[in-house]
Amino acid sequence: MEPTVIPNQPPVSVAADKPWVDVYGSHNLPEWLVRQGLSLAFSTYQTGKLFFIGTHAGQLSIFERTFDRAMGLYGDAQTLWLSTRYQLWRFENMVPTGQLYDGRDRVFVPRIGYTTGDLDIHDVVVENSGRVVFVATACSCLATVSAKCSFQPLWKPPFISNLAAEDRCHLNGLALRDNKARYVTAVSRSDLADGWRSRRADDGCVLDVTTNTVVAEGLSMPHSPRWYREQLWVLNSGKGEFGRVDLATGRFEPIAFCPGYLRGLAFAGDYAIVSLSQSRHDKTFGGLALDDELGRRSADAQCGLQIIDLNSGNVSHWLKVEGEVSEIYDVIALPGALRPMALGFKTDEIQRLLLADDQGVL
Repeated sequence: MEPTVIPNQPPVSVAADKPWVDVYGSHNLPEWLVRQGLSLAFSTYQTGKLFFIGTHAGQLSIFERTFDRAMGLYGDAQTLWLSTRYQLWRFENMVPTGQLYDGRDRVFVPRIGYTTGDLDIHDVVVENSGRVVFVATACSCLATVSAKCSFQPLWKPPFISNLAAEDRCHLNGLALRDNKARYVTAVSRSDLADGWRSRRADDGCVLDVTTNTVVAEGLSMPHSPRWYREQLWVLNSGKGEFGRVDLATGRFEPIAFCPGYLRGLAFAGDYAIVSLSQSRHDKTFGGLALDDELGRRSADAQCGLQIIDLNSGNVSHWLKVEGEVSEIYDVIALPGALRPMALGFKTDEIQRLLLADDQGVL
């Protein structure tokens, strides 16, 4: 199936033939992607989609595939990892450098799948040793894959007394530093089943897994810690803030306010790429300071991406997602990939396309 290229303008919807999702960007977003030499991928777990945002003929090229409860993303222009409802998938690009397949310079194929059960896997990283490490949110721990079991626990916060599938503190984010798992975010320091929900406003923290210490606290539903340019960045999601942590003082320093619930953070050059979700107004997201700030600014929560200039804190480019997609979990940059796609399990293309090592497509 030839992917649809969506022009870089807000689409005109016809009531009788309204698309299930509208994706459009700021005027110069395609030019920025080309200038940076990259494309983007993001996951929308409620609608179970993996989206790729590339460029073609000066316009945005949008491609999506279905993966049940797609969440944590990690990878580069050759290898991707994606967590789903009860599995963790490794994708490999099948297009050799300098070649195209159906007009695409990257085609990611799911090659290895680990059946983990519903661990509610959030962030995923790969250390320099090749070990994949993920946040098993349901069990309040970091873990890796196991050949015989659902998972192998690696670390749990010092305030968690024992491993249990109770989502006690809502451990969610994971950052590498020096190519090793280093920082995590938790919504609270609760040690009771689902206890974090009553502590969403100001009990969030960032922990150093190598020292078992809290490096920042007093946050509201923090997510997506990332180590970039020798600084620790984090999303203070309950307040709609993107910022960094001063490790010397433990203070969170906001850089920009974004109109949405923040989850997913990537970087490219002097820019941060932040993913936004609309508010659910339920017991998870309702009643947070984010709602008050949106009201003060006379704004509604958005679903999409914002590209923030790290030097000024201003939004340089944006992407909006409207329709049935209202929440995004993760976003990554794919350097060197300009028009990527992936094979999924809903069409027969995945069974017809054969690739032999060093021999090309059969």
